[in-house]
Amino acid sequence: MKNIAIFASGSGTNAINIINFFNYNRKYDGSPSGESQTACVKIVICNNRNAYVLTRAANAGIESTVYGKEELTTSVSRLSEQLSELGIDYIILAGYLLKVPDALIEKYRDRIINIHPALLPKYGGKGMYGHHVHEAVIAAKEKESGITIHLVDERYDNGRILFQARCTIEPGDGPEELASKIHTLEQMYFPNVIASFIKNCDNS
Repeated sequence: MKNIAIFASGSGTNAINIINFFNYNRKYDGSPSGESQTACVKIVICNNRNAYVLTRAANAGIESTVYGKEELTTSVSRLSEQLSELGIDYIILAGYLLKVPDALIEKYRDRIINIHPALLPKYGGKGMYGHHVHEAVIAAKEKESGITIHLVDERYDNGRILFQARCTIEPGDGPEELASKIHTLEQMYFPNVIASFIKNCDNS
């Protein structure tokens, strides 16, 4: 079984969906995931001590640690050691708003996975997260958007794409309506793509 660390910054809906999928064999709709032996979430790393993801992690019995922006830079060695002590094999970014330090990217090369709320390579890069992405997509009058699940490298939203799913933008849809559609795609696909990637890595 592989060990996962989730990095998150906000409310933690994607984080708890991943925790339920792997640790408690439940999909977002409550049905069995069938993946409880593939991997296990060991810890949640957060940059905001007021983020609700920390409450979700505690309620799920998952350890968590907060590393603020400055602390992430100055204490990356301590974070790396903490992950090693837990035997972490993969890092999953689930709404994590800080850039992962290069030292961690090198240590976990091709084992850090991120989800982006748009169809990369469009609407990616620094500053393109959350509502900023949806507002940009709507302003550009795009007819569709979606999610991109990709590996993480030293550049924002640049790593190899593992999976994309699309949704239609209907006339009258605003950023909030688009955000809801994107959230549904995230809940449906993110844990399954993580599980498939880990299985493929184990079999290669």
